[in-house]
Amino acid sequence: MGIPDRSAVVSRIKRTPEKLNIHNLFIFNKSGICIYGLNLTNLYPIEQEQLISSYFTALMSFTKELIGDKIKAVEMGGGIKLVVFEKRTLYYSLLCSTIENLELLEAMISKINSKFLEYVNKNKIKTDLEYVYDEQLNYLIEDIIREPFSREFDLKKEGLITEYLKDFQQSADLNGSILLTNRGKVIFSSFNDTSLKRFLKEVDFRVKISNNSILKLFYTSKNNELIFSENIWDAYILILIFDTKIRFGMAEFYLQKAVKKITDVLNK
Repeated sequence: MGIPDRSAVVSRIKRTPEKLNIHNLFIFNKSGICIYGLNLTNLYPIEQEQLISSYFTALMSFTKELIGDKIKAVEMGGGIKLVVFEKRTLYYSLLCSTIENLELLEAMISKINSKFLEYVNKNKIKTDLEYVYDEQLNYLIEDIIREPFSREFDLKKEGLITEYLKDFQQSADLNGSILLTNRGKVIFSSFNDTSLKRFLKEVDFRVKISNNSILKLFYTSKNNELIFSENIWDAYILILIFDTKIRFGMAEFYLQKAVKKITDVLNK
């Protein structure tokens, strides 16, 4: 606790070398006062936390009366969005990529809320008045945010899988391919950000219908595409997108070929 440090937070050596798609975290009270801020990537330095918190307090008060939803998301353009979660007396806001999964973010915020309230109670902080700054708290919260995005397997193995999928995309009769972790983190995608965002919304909908217990999923999309997917080791989901003109058996052949290659790499 102390004087707010408006400079970028200097992080410890990152355990995850991959690009992080969560850029900023803000915590503010029901009065719209920002009481904590953490800059994770330095890509979007935001000096006016109070403007953001006041805006979202008004937004949530209005939309709650209409739909009663506890999660609000506003797309900011440029592939980023602001997402707000309400946790009793506090609001938690994340500035992140538009492709980040809301269920993953909500689970992350629940952990942050527990840790933050533990810190507040221990230090007898008045959340209606005080701005919180503590380097050790920053480290604890950053660890929570980075944990879901840490690699499940050896970096070299995932690098080999990514290179294989790039080549496979070129050689196979595919419209696109995506590899996700079971937490919804994108490992590889042949789509640009706009197309990926559109597609993941549909995939997320389909997976929810199947209660996240599917091993395989075959369906057609709104864009007249044939979608094949398979769970690999309960750690990854491989998704292949074909034109509907392709024969079903050929699509299954390509899927199994890719799954076998990925499994072989993971088994090494």
